[in-house]
Amino acid sequence: MDYRTRPVVAVSRRRTSGMRRRLLLFLVCCVLAGLLWIGFCLYQIGSVDRNPAVNRYDQKPADAGIVLGASMWGDTPSPGLQERLNQALADYRAGKFEKLILTGGLDKPDYKYTEAEGMANFLISHGIPEEALLLENESTSTYENLLFSREIMEDHGLKSSVIITHTYHGNRAYEIAEMLNYDHPGLSLTETKVLKPNQTVLREVLAYTKWKMDQIRLVLGWK
Repeated sequence: MDYRTRPVVAVSRRRTSGMRRRLLLFLVCCVLAGLLWIGFCLYQIGSVDRNPAVNRYDQKPADAGIVLGASMWGDTPSPGLQERLNQALADYRAGKFEKLILTGGLDKPDYKYTEAEGMANFLISHGIPEEALLLENESTSTYENLLFSREIMEDHGLKSSVIITHTYHGNRAYEIAEMLNYDHPGLSLTETKVLKPNQTVLREVLAYTKWKMDQIRLVLGWK
């Protein structure tokens, strides 16, 4: 045996061991960063009650209430979407705004109504006059809900708005509205009693993460 090869083998083993330690440290850092990010998202989701926009239009009416879209169940708004619509009904009857902007495109090609049209049918059946409703039938995301609603507001000379959605969705919706230069939008929020809490929170963490990535791309002009 040639003992002169032993130092080379030892050095190679030390390098391999060092690489493994660095890889392990990198993985640990990634896991910690992921946990911190999830914690931050959960804080954002759960802290919406402290957002001053929640009570912004309790005294002075806004020009429009914007109902953010959610899924249709065939021709009928899903139970989750009906919760948002019930909140919109209560706000409209309380005189918090004169117009309602209903947002959301077609969920499936074979559906008869877009989300906005399904919401309009629901609200009209509950006594809201058709002339009070403005429909946005193209959007497929919260960002597009608010982007296209802003265009409707501009077309109709509407300046102030209240965004109507669920509590878990409130801070993300508000951040998007601010990014789109809404003028001090308000928030009108409802707690869900029909959606599964764990599934809803997980989906919102993923949605909030995607929004922050989209926000970076928007700031950099990549989107």
